[in-house]
Amino acid sequence: MHKEFNHDALRRLQALIARETGAPLNEAATAEMAAILRGSEGPDGVFNESLSVAPREVTILLADLRGFTALSASLPAGVVIPALNRCLAMLSEVVFKHGGAIDKFMGDSIMVLFGAPVAREDDVDRALMCAVEMQMAMRDLNLAHMRERLPEVFLGIGVNTGTVMAGRFGSDVYSEYTVIGEEVNLASRIEAFSLRGQVLISEATYQRCWGLVSASAPMQVYVKGRQQPVGLRELVAIPSRKLKVPRQEFRRSHRVDTRLPCLCQRIQDKIIVPQIVHAAIRDIGYHGLLVELTEELALHSELKLEFDLTLVEYHATDVYARVITLKPEGGQWLAGLEFTSISPECHAKVQMFVQLLVAAR
Repeated sequence: MHKEFNHDALRRLQALIARETGAPLNEAATAEMAAILRGSEGPDGVFNESLSVAPREVTILLADLRGFTALSASLPAGVVIPALNRCLAMLSEVVFKHGGAIDKFMGDSIMVLFGAPVAREDDVDRALMCAVEMQMAMRDLNLAHMRERLPEVFLGIGVNTGTVMAGRFGSDVYSEYTVIGEEVNLASRIEAFSLRGQVLISEATYQRCWGLVSASAPMQVYVKGRQQPVGLRELVAIPSRKLKVPRQEFRRSHRVDTRLPCLCQRIQDKIIVPQIVHAAIRDIGYHGLLVELTEELALHSELKLEFDLTLVEYHATDVYARVITLKPEGGQWLAGLEFTSISPECHAKVQMFVQLLVAAR
């Protein structure tokens, strides 16, 4: 049974807006707010057939908060929950400013639709402006966190545009308006690849807004459920609106946990020392490794590496790296290694290995 439309709620919201802004909403905006409050019902409380399930093009924005897991582990719920709600409320304000529709909250993630249930010609543009301003809002939130001595939290955002099935799913007992389809799944995969403070967009989204945005060159990534790599770009700025993504982390790639045996050989005076040093790879990224060793290495020393990337059926040889960090841990040594020489084929396999592990999370 559908709920009767609450006209009193509409009047109260109008009064709140007028009090805070000094003027009520105009007629068109009032009608839009009424439609939001009404949900799936028309003015007479009858099911709105325009919300029946049908294919439509939408732009999906998925944003995930990074850092709240650590926050939850280190602080009491009485501190964490208000902080999370404040963050989600702030992001919601940005979404509503740009006319997006919040599809759902998923823990510390938020899924936003542009193009459903209401479609506009500039849905893609508004989605990208929303994404940039969400990152700007997170920067401001972290300044507040610093003043309150709370840990920083970050946002990773993925945006994709495509055709989905949109409408009300469920039964008379319970139903909700949402979107389903492969393009929704792809938006989720894109978000998983985003680093802290980053906005990644699909090539489909970029093709609809290339004249508006400044973005990186396309990068190819492997995502779960697709045999061929997917093209992504990093959104940098929207120059015409003087909006710029305030990146808060400048890693060049993900680093993923793994456990792989690795053979190391020292290089002295440009000569490879025959003695083998056995190590275990603890994590791996596009440009280096973190390895666990039983013996100490010299900082800035050069190594020749050999290891198996079993997930992509590749044996990596003739990989050269430099020790850039070194610290003791539990009777062993952890060495951060940066690749100094690696073949194009091996580099591509390392990237594929990392991407498949990211997609499998």
